[in-house]
Amino acid sequence: MSLPAIVSREEWLSARVQLLAREKELTRQLDALNADRRRLPMVRMDKDYRFDGPQGTVRLRDMFGDSRQLVLQHVMFDPAWEDACPGCTGGLDEVNDGLLRHLAARQTAFVAVSRAPLAKLQNYADRRGWTFPWYSSGGSDFNYDFGVTLDPAVAPIHHNYRDEHELRASSQSHLADGGVHELSGMSCFLRDGDEVFHTYSTFGRGTEQIGGTYGFLDMTALGRQEDWEEPKGRNETVLPPAPFFEDVAPSPTRVSAVEILSKSAPCC
Repeated sequence: MSLPAIVSREEWLSARVQLLAREKELTRQLDALNADRRRLPMVRMDKDYRFDGPQGTVRLRDMFGDSRQLVLQHVMFDPAWEDACPGCTGGLDEVNDGLLRHLAARQTAFVAVSRAPLAKLQNYADRRGWTFPWYSSGGSDFNYDFGVTLDPAVAPIHHNYRDEHELRASSQSHLADGGVHELSGMSCFLRDGDEVFHTYSTFGRGTEQIGGTYGFLDMTALGRQEDWEEPKGRNETVLPPAPFFEDVAPSPTRVSAVEILSKSAPCC
């Protein structure tokens, strides 16, 4: 087993400071990238997709509830399978009630969608102890249109912004072998009244860094909704730069985190 070199505290500190400079540079680059993501144009969702949920048939608009944004996870679950993809399962195990509350506090709903029938989704969710909304897209074009189910007998194949020709020439040439493939990803939608718009999708390793509330919000058009973000004017209400999401009413002995942060210098 190869372990890091053993050095003095001074040598370690020197190396750590050098790495810190690179980390800060990457943080600024990510800030700029996230701002450019929020500046992406959007596409009106004109097709009337229908999904099966615990309360019956729903449309994409219904998945928002009262939220302005929707983060939708494309979960690999073929109708013939009894279990969802192990990789998708690992990620969904981390979608807890706290994350859902924090997203909701920033006007954002979370759902999962798979092609397997609702009964299988509910059975698997019960076995895993999941409580987030999970809908079946079976019987609709949704998975095919978003490139997360590939079946040339149903629709021209495309995935991760590559068509069949580009897939054949890539390291994912197996996706163009003529078979049926289930794939994962994340898509984000924005609601203006009852109109729904597609703002962003990412696939493959693009989903690796998504974790915790900020990771989800950074994919969306409204972002973290904090006062330092660009572009300005995107949100009617902005917050100080801090991961504070609870909407608990303050008690006489509780000082609001927002109040504390408003008097503090920004970090980093």
